[in-house]
Amino acid sequence: MKNLKIKLLFALCAILLFSAFITEKKDVITIFMIGDSTMANKSLKNGNLERGWGQMLPCFLTEDVAVDNHAMNGRSSLSFINEGRWDAVLAKLKKGDYVFIQFGHNDEKASEKLHTDPGTTFDDNLRRFVRETREKGAYPVLFNSIVRRNFPPEGVTEPKGSYEVEGNVLVDTHGEYLNSPRRVAEEMDVPFVDLNKLTHDLVVDLGVEKSKSLFMWVPAGIYDFCPKGKIDNTHLNVYGGKVVASIAMEAVAKVVPALAPYVRHYDPEVYAADYEDNKISF
Repeated sequence: MKNLKIKLLFALCAILLFSAFITEKKDVITIFMIGDSTMANKSLKNGNLERGWGQMLPCFLTEDVAVDNHAMNGRSSLSFINEGRWDAVLAKLKKGDYVFIQFGHNDEKASEKLHTDPGTTFDDNLRRFVRETREKGAYPVLFNSIVRRNFPPEGVTEPKGSYEVEGNVLVDTHGEYLNSPRRVAEEMDVPFVDLNKLTHDLVVDLGVEKSKSLFMWVPAGIYDFCPKGKIDNTHLNVYGGKVVASIAMEAVAKVVPALAPYVRHYDPEVYAADYEDNKISF
C-alpha cells in the first residue's frame, strides 16, 4: 500500500509538472482579403517578381494572425460576387475574424461582367460585404484602391499605361471609385483606410524616377518570367508589395486598435535588399 501511495504521488507530481509547461492554445485570428490583382497572391514561377500587397501582409503580423487571401486578378466587386468567390469566404468566416475589402480598379472597366457605378451599384456591393461579414460576427475593414503610377506629359488628359516621356505631376485615375469605400464606411460605421492617399503620398515623395522601384518595370532579357520586359504602373513588385503592406497595416492599427498588438513594425532598412533586387536602370 505504501509503495502504491508513493507511485500515485510521483504520478500526480509528474502531471502537475507537465501541465506547468503547457500553454493555453490561443485562437488564431484570420484576416480574409477580398479584392483585385493589386492585393492578390501571385505565382512565384520562374522567379516572378510581381506581388500583391495582401501577399506580403503576413510579414507584418505576428503568428497569432493568419491571412487568407481570396483577392483575385481581374475581379471587380460584381464579378467577385457572381463567381461565387464571396460565398466561399462566407463559408469559412467565423466570429472574431476580419475581412479586408479593396475593390475599384476593375469596377471602372466597361465590361458588363465587371462594371459597377460609384454611388449606386459599387456602393451596394460594398454594403453587402459589410453587412454579411457582420452577420457572421466578423469585422469588415474598407480600403480604397492603391494609386496608379501615372505621370502624364503636360497636356495629356487621357491616362495610358505608360508614356515615352513622363511628366512631373502624379495624376489620379480612379475618380469617384475612391469615394465609395469612404462613403459606405461613414454610413455603416466601418473602419476605413485611405490607401489611395497613402500610396499617392508615397509615390510623390519618391518622385518620378525612384517610384518606378515599387512597380513592375521589368527590363527585357533579364528575367525568365518576363523575357520581353514590361512597363506596368499598376502592379507592385516584391519591394513595392512589402512597402504598401507595411503602410496598410500601420494604418489599420490606428483605425482598428484591437489589431494593433499583432502588428510587426520594421525599419525601412529591412527592405533594402528587395529595393536593390528591383532597382532598374533604363
